[in-house]
Amino acid sequence: MSTTAELLKGAAELFPDEVVTSAHVRHLDLPYGAGRFALITLDNGFDHTKPTTFGPQSLANLNAAIDQVEKEAAEGAITGIGLTGKPFIFAVGADLKGVELLKAHDEALAIGKGGHDVFKRLAGLAVPTFAYYNGAAMGGGVEVGLHCTYRTVSKALPAFSLPEVFLGLVPGWGGCTILPNLIGAEKAISVIIENSLNQNKQLRGKQVFELGIADALFEGADFLEQSLLWTAKVLKGDVTVERPEVDRGEAWDQAVAKGRSIADGKVHGAAPAAYRALDIIEASKDGDLQKGFDAEDQALADLIMGGELRSGIYAFNLVQKRAKRPAGAPDKSLARPVSKVGVVGAGLMASQLALLFLRRLEVPVVLTDIDQERVDKGVGYVHAEIEKLLGKGRINQDKANRLKALVTGVLDKAEGFADADFIIEAVFEEMSVKQKVFAEVEAVAPAHAILATNTSSLSVSEMASKLQHPERVVGFHFFNPVAILPLLEIVRGEKTDDASLATAFGVARKLKKTAVLTKDAPAFVVNRILTRFMGEIQNVIDEGTPVVTAEKAIEPLGLPMSPLVLLELVGPAIGLHVSETLNRAFPERFTVSPNLKAVVEAGKRGFYVYSAENGFKPELDPEVAALLVQGDSVLTEEQVRDRVLDAVAQEIGLMLEEGVVAEAQDIDLCLITGAGWPFHLGGITPYLDREGVSERVNGKKFLAPGLASVPA
Repeated sequence: MSTTAELLKGAAELFPDEVVTSAHVRHLDLPYGAGRFALITLDNGFDHTKPTTFGPQSLANLNAAIDQVEKEAAEGAITGIGLTGKPFIFAVGADLKGVELLKAHDEALAIGKGGHDVFKRLAGLAVPTFAYYNGAAMGGGVEVGLHCTYRTVSKALPAFSLPEVFLGLVPGWGGCTILPNLIGAEKAISVIIENSLNQNKQLRGKQVFELGIADALFEGADFLEQSLLWTAKVLKGDVTVERPEVDRGEAWDQAVAKGRSIADGKVHGAAPAAYRALDIIEASKDGDLQKGFDAEDQALADLIMGGELRSGIYAFNLVQKRAKRPAGAPDKSLARPVSKVGVVGAGLMASQLALLFLRRLEVPVVLTDIDQERVDKGVGYVHAEIEKLLGKGRINQDKANRLKALVTGVLDKAEGFADADFIIEAVFEEMSVKQKVFAEVEAVAPAHAILATNTSSLSVSEMASKLQHPERVVGFHFFNPVAILPLLEIVRGEKTDDASLATAFGVARKLKKTAVLTKDAPAFVVNRILTRFMGEIQNVIDEGTPVVTAEKAIEPLGLPMSPLVLLELVGPAIGLHVSETLNRAFPERFTVSPNLKAVVEAGKRGFYVYSAENGFKPELDPEVAALLVQGDSVLTEEQVRDRVLDAVAQEIGLMLEEGVVAEAQDIDLCLITGAGWPFHLGGITPYLDREGVSERVNGKKFLAPGLASVPA
């Protein structure tokens, strides 16, 4: 049987580029005569922008530190042991770069076992152990603290989570086993399953304390000092930590059942991680920790060798790394400063854009529209949203007053835009309207101003074609809801110059958006793929397949919503408009559904109705059902799925050939950040590769081996 040290040494050899975390031991005398105390600090030697992680060598370092304090505890030289992190960071879990390199099940098993073997020693020492969550704690960082006897948390802690299920793993170093036994199954499932599948929602320090994960909560400024004072009182017996008894009866089973329905609602059985985590939680009901740890090891190893995790890590890397260095973006030094923003239009989309520019850039923003009533309504919307932020305590009164003063509305574009550096239009999606608006803006805007369009499908080059300076026109396509979806498609027209493009990317960065450069091709990236996807669904319905079969066919992908619910969100009229645009560009592949046309003409908001009696589940609207004219070709769910995926694979292949984006990775980044496609699909191309669709349609995979799959 390998020792922990041997296991970790073997794993470290597989991962020579690990950013190694040290575990420094220092000693101090606690107040109130509570004795000599050993404090272990986790630190990788970098500042907070490079968070502390646990790779094999880092675990070995913590193991060696525990060797030292174990000996001191056994000899009676210390009364307790604490664990904390460097400034702003406790620890953010396993080093995913190391996980990517694993090629065999036994290597993956060693990682799970190595973490457990080190962490569980903290629970077996001769003196009490304390975890001081001083800063960001995620995954294994949370779990190492769970193995301690007591925990304190900083009020200033901004992010605390077990994000493994989101990535395609389980909390495999004690999370699935210890957490439900500490705070009860229901609360544990909310942290492990619900938050994780809710776009990796983070907890703050106060919530960590309220959930019972931490035993004490202290201010950030003197957090460690207060934690040590509290520790001394605990060791002296002046403070007794009371924890509520965990309900191991029916409540545990109900929580697991609720967890399964949350997982079904989010991934529809399409990704295994949530279900594996729930199995371990279910089996941990009897409090047998070692049995739970063994199950965690097995689940970790199985999932590490599966496609969903590799897709999850690939997606994580896209969002964390590629998004920060957009492919094809010009040199940042070419970007011009933006000290005033103009918005053409004052409808809902324009008002949302005005609010975003205002909050992120904190520069004057001016809205224009065709009459005073619309202008007032747009400015009123922005003011009301600022009031909401004030009411929630997200900004103070001074900031609210300042932001409100920065937003104005005028009817005269010359008055509003004469000194604007960046002007974006969000008017009706029709070429002639947009060309007219740009001609009016160009006549009054300064020569250096960027003219941006929020078009979702029209040609940026054509829009700019009648201007004297088409080189300053750029596509700047946001996704709805603007405040939530991170993607911004930045479109380079035929004449767009590097300075305009660089300025657009600079603004995107300040807006905290994920910018992807796209060629000026019909509907750009997301809308082109979604329209092909939806078009194929619409085609099979038109040909005769029942609506429910067509919708259910897509469930195995685990998408955030079904195609027709998505259509409702987008709006059938917009969906129809984009399909018409693409039909004009590519009539052989994009159809215009007569049934969708009928739904739009009838003024319907979608295919479904929702009622309280049916628990607000989507039901086919009888009025829509009466409008549908269908053929007699009925496909099975599997046939529908094949047809839809084949169409998507074909479209992505053609887009890459046309150079719409630099690489397949950009397509995936767009779908994840602009359409909410799940991490376990890796966007879409890893899934198409894994299911054999890419090769069936295009004769080759989209991605190189090992990029979103287990290395050969």
